[in-house]
Amino acid sequence: MTEVIRSAEALREKVSGWKRAGALVGVVPTMGALHDGHLSLARAARSQSDRVIVTIFVNPMQFNNADDLAKYPRDEAHDLALLEADGVDVLFAPGPEEVYPGGFASKVTVAGISAPMEGAFRPGHFDGVATVVTKLFGMTQAGRAFFGEKDWQQLQVVRRLVRDLNIPIHIIGCPTIREEDGLAMSSRNVRLTAAERAVAPALHQAMQRAAEAIRAGAPVAEALETARSQVLAAGFAAVEYLDLRGAETLEPLEAHTAPVRLLAAATLGAVRLIDNIEV
Repeated sequence: MTEVIRSAEALREKVSGWKRAGALVGVVPTMGALHDGHLSLARAARSQSDRVIVTIFVNPMQFNNADDLAKYPRDEAHDLALLEADGVDVLFAPGPEEVYPGGFASKVTVAGISAPMEGAFRPGHFDGVATVVTKLFGMTQAGRAFFGEKDWQQLQVVRRLVRDLNIPIHIIGCPTIREEDGLAMSSRNVRLTAAERAVAPALHQAMQRAAEAIRAGAPVAEALETARSQVLAAGFAAVEYLDLRGAETLEPLEAHTAPVRLLAAATLGAVRLIDNIEV
């Protein structure tokens, strides 16, 4: 049975008991609307930890669009059933007032790596991510945290945050989980219409073709521009970015030097999709 805890004090007491018994605690931070991608993180945590906490908190600080926050899918009962089936020990689901009590006046900023791509198109997003992740690490007191590689820039921001602030937690990145047609699983996918869902895999397909071309020696700029054109031709409304960047530094690269990552964000109807692949 997965226990639901909503207060940091009650969670601290629970985790303290686990640690006194010598247990290694793993945490999977999420915003709910769980899918197989999230569950793969919970399974990874289970395989590498003695006790597993999954957090669900739709963090208002990381939304720069109020409408996007309001429309973000929420179904805690369904999420809890999924977590129980996977043997998660605790669902930590605090309310906004628990995470950001009255008078809250602090913010965590990770400079540099948070500036391009998502940082440029979603101002303040990574300040919200860094702040809530820091709080969740403090609340859960976990020794390991599991994040999906689909949000590659977020993963690098969290790794930098932990290194810079000497937070005693090991960050583990887990592979992106995809639908059979290649679409990266995301909580936002449920907002796609049937017609949009049929078009959505075109983003990943264009990225794969670009990666293959770059590996074969094609000029990077040419391969990326072709991919952007293919995404738009498929029916996407806009390509916010489709870039080749250093896998860890996220610095832009005009030539293929390892290790590098191809990262993209594009809008389809009212839904914004992101993806990334190794080159």
